[in-house]
Amino acid sequence: MALSSPALTLVPQSSSLKKVAELKANNASKITNTIKKIKKPSKKQLQKSDDTRMVSQESNNALFASAKALLTKTDSKRLKHADWPLEKGSADALINKQDTLFRAIHPEHKQPKWQWPSKPLFFISDPHADADAFEASLLTTGGVTHDAFGQLTLTKQGKKCTFIVGGDCLDKGPSNLSLLRKLKELIDLGADVKLLAGNHDLRLLIGLLSIAGERDTGNEHMFVRMGNKVVPLLKEVFDLYLANTDWQKGTPNEAECKARLFPSDNWFIAFPVLAKNLVPDEGIERELKKMRTKTHSFEKNCLKAGLTLPQVYATAEKCQELFLSKKGEFSWFFKEMQLAYKKGSFLFVHAGVDDTISKLIAKKDVSYLNKCFKKQLHNNLFDFYYSSVANTFRTKYRKSDKPLTRDGVAIIRKSGIHAVVRGHVNYHQGQQLNVKQGLLHIECDITLDRNSRIKEGLMGVGYGVTMIQPQGRIVGLSSDFDTVKVLQPKRFLKAVKKEHAAKSKAEKKTLKQLNKTLKMSIRNAIKK
Repeated sequence: MALSSPALTLVPQSSSLKKVAELKANNASKITNTIKKIKKPSKKQLQKSDDTRMVSQESNNALFASAKALLTKTDSKRLKHADWPLEKGSADALINKQDTLFRAIHPEHKQPKWQWPSKPLFFISDPHADADAFEASLLTTGGVTHDAFGQLTLTKQGKKCTFIVGGDCLDKGPSNLSLLRKLKELIDLGADVKLLAGNHDLRLLIGLLSIAGERDTGNEHMFVRMGNKVVPLLKEVFDLYLANTDWQKGTPNEAECKARLFPSDNWFIAFPVLAKNLVPDEGIERELKKMRTKTHSFEKNCLKAGLTLPQVYATAEKCQELFLSKKGEFSWFFKEMQLAYKKGSFLFVHAGVDDTISKLIAKKDVSYLNKCFKKQLHNNLFDFYYSSVANTFRTKYRKSDKPLTRDGVAIIRKSGIHAVVRGHVNYHQGQQLNVKQGLLHIECDITLDRNSRIKEGLMGVGYGVTMIQPQGRIVGLSSDFDTVKVLQPKRFLKAVKKEHAAKSKAEKKTLKQLNKTLKMSIRNAIKK
């Protein structure tokens, strides 16, 4: 059913995970032994790191002013009567051709009604190491402001809202460490922050754990599997913490470093045998293909960035200290991380859900799912990375991913979840609505980081936020879309029902007229 004008109305744009000690004793000791005692960077080095940000202060001021302007134009009175555009770029093509969206929003028999949070929720996903884009997106929420020195301050609204960071804080660049420090600043202000696990974030953790413990077929590929997108982070860490130190001391030679970082030649034969009972055939073939590419290109891209394999290995050890040791500067990052967050009828994850996760949430709850996430992460890395738990931050709903069926959707909707809010798959025109097997997905990866934007032909730095408001509104703000997108399920259902009623009334009137005409024709025929 093509929806009429009401649905197309627009508003003018207005300490580490449970501590390393929880690992098996032998692995924990190996991590401790591999961590080097390297001096912390001086204030001068830290300043140099901050000065490497690619946008000048003048450009940043303009960027942040634009971000604030995006928020000020969202007048609440006009939002009340707005709707989400359903054309290409804002909604999946099938939504506007069928009753797909109506069925996804309308609770079926015995399904709970929509429940809304008691305070605003601000969802920002996939900043991918672009500190400027992340800060601009924070300003767009209206929950924070900053002074001339870039120091954040919570506003009145910021003290009463929840900031949900949807994962993938790391990789791609240009400023991994600056972004993490800005995120920590927000947390230290006392803001209510929920940090979700993204696939790029977990790749770093798993990669570091894989070279610290015993190598086996299930984990020996995990460091190189991080791929070329982690190279900017490795370069940042080396330049800031190691470049002016005696990092060579105790570092193995190049051949030994490669043996410790890369999978063995036998891995490509042994992995399919190990994975056959856990990973579908499509997934195994995809993994082998991906690893062939990454094994071939990883060293080359490291060298292109100015890192030899011994430097990469020394940097990996430094990352273990920074992220995994109890006193590491970024040990809070994985400690704060959770797999999913539920509020009202909304499930916030990085990537998606499958039938197993749907049943687990319905039978237990999301807090139990988060406990499973923490527990499994400290067990066998292979079993974890290819499990349904990990599928939650990895899935793109491909054949090689864990399946989500209509049965799974019926189960999760019966538990009270009517919408999945996620990132992971990036879009160019702001947020988008999708329906997967009858379950509404709000797509919130709006391509924030400038490296992705340059590759994909987008201008400048991206910024924006997805808001879930207590008034019953889902609001999408993005620097790449000319209008504010507003989905109000209650109003949408009312409009569609009204349209159905009008259509039914018109059909009845037409049928009545046809019957009248037919009767007259019959009478005239009889008279003749």
